[in-house]
Amino acid sequence: MFETNRIQSKPIYKAHPWHGISIGDQAPEIVNTFIEIVPSDTIKYEIDKETGYLSIDRPQKYSNIVPSLYGFIPRTYCGDRVAEFAKSKGAEGVKCGDSDPLDICVLSSHHIPHGDILLQARPIGGLCLVDKGEADDKIIAVLVGDHIYGKFQDLSEMPTDVVERLKHYFLTYKNLPDEPKQCVISHDYGVEEAKEVIKMAMKDYRDTIFSPI
Repeated sequence: MFETNRIQSKPIYKAHPWHGISIGDQAPEIVNTFIEIVPSDTIKYEIDKETGYLSIDRPQKYSNIVPSLYGFIPRTYCGDRVAEFAKSKGAEGVKCGDSDPLDICVLSSHHIPHGDILLQARPIGGLCLVDKGEADDKIIAVLVGDHIYGKFQDLSEMPTDVVERLKHYFLTYKNLPDEPKQCVISHDYGVEEAKEVIKMAMKDYRDTIFSPI
């Protein structure tokens, strides 16, 4: 008679990139990052909040190509704290957070051909972006161990052209010709403010997603 394996097996599930992956023990200095899109993509992918799989958000209709690896920081949420912090730093017209995980741009000298991957990133600054009244910060980071970008410790050290390319992308990536501008960058900021934004987003996640009242 065939004897079944006595080892107790457990179901194995893919961890949800937003909720099932740790932000990392060294956060906010170093954060685990889930990459959704890379500079070679002509489609904007976005995480499906229900399943955790990448879904097509929209084709990149015009010449807007993301100038860095782009994704989000697990177990973060742009809620009330992120919005209030943006207002405290001078951002105008902020009504709320954008109710998404905190976005992050990761600079690397290496060609990474596709998204749907995890990496470790070291934040060096960010952009305080306001999208139709929603705080939608974009953390700027470098790939841990990168031989070129890894030397930068603060956004102020980064070549101006790199920062301007990121700004231009986020100011135009949602715009159609002859339509009013949707996004405004209140200011860019350095590493210390970036860490504070991440801390606020971690607290928003804790209070809104992990243990809502």
